[in-house]
Amino acid sequence: MTRPDPRLSINQATIKYASLADALRVTAEGGVESIGLWREPVAEVGVDVAARMVADSGLRVSSLCRGGFFTAPEGAQRRAALDENRRAIEETARLAASGAPGSAAVLVLVAGGLPDGSRDLAGARERVADAVAELEPEARAAGVTLALEALHPMYAADRAVLSTLGQALDIAERFPAEAVGVVVDTFHVWWDPQLIEQIARAGRTGRIASYQVCDWVTPLAADVLLARGMMGDGHIDFGPITAAVEAAGYTGDIEVEIFNEAIWADEPAAVVARTVEAFERTVGLRQGVA
Repeated sequence: MTRPDPRLSINQATIKYASLADALRVTAEGGVESIGLWREPVAEVGVDVAARMVADSGLRVSSLCRGGFFTAPEGAQRRAALDENRRAIEETARLAASGAPGSAAVLVLVAGGLPDGSRDLAGARERVADAVAELEPEARAAGVTLALEALHPMYAADRAVLSTLGQALDIAERFPAEAVGVVVDTFHVWWDPQLIEQIARAGRTGRIASYQVCDWVTPLAADVLLARGMMGDGHIDFGPITAAVEAAGYTGDIEVEIFNEAIWADEPAAVVARTVEAFERTVGLRQGVA
């Protein structure tokens, strides 16, 4: 078996039904050096226990998913969301510190959709900026980078009012680069005619905090949240995107993050093995594109 690309990271969403212990085990046994963690399986064991498990695994931590969902107007709901993000910042710092050298204290932020009954997209986006402004000093003090993730426009109403990498950068660039960056996720941004230009823009100020990959497969699943596919099964040309991300100066891990019921139904170890092969064939840095 080919040794996995050293920058490949298995995001826990790809093996959703594996416990934290199993996710760490199958990732390490598959020869992968890095894992992207999710808060829910971490919460099942508690952050202190999770940190010890990560340390024992020998894996790097590439990110923690996720924070955000702070588009609500001022009030109890917004305050609760911001407090939850503060807890997520603390968890990110703790877990990254427990990982192997090269771990990244990156908290992925999904902005949130329109508040109930609202059609004010511009206002919701500005409230995202306001939330980042409130959280940024605390993230910087903790050594954590808040990574704004633009989601495909089909999620604008209910999940993320940031729909392009450019929109995410418009907010991130208001703050120090070490504290606020962006996620480049191929599923969400591959279609954007300005993508390569915006990746270069992100590189000029060191804003790329995470690079995530999976494929766009048609027909889309009935639940479009689960419409992601394994690399090579769909329409995305990963080479030019990876080349652009590399040219922009990003040297961190590359996470494979897939929401797909058929993939989740397979054995986690088999999914890791398939991911290693697909990454090597379509995304990996050995493709001569970076």
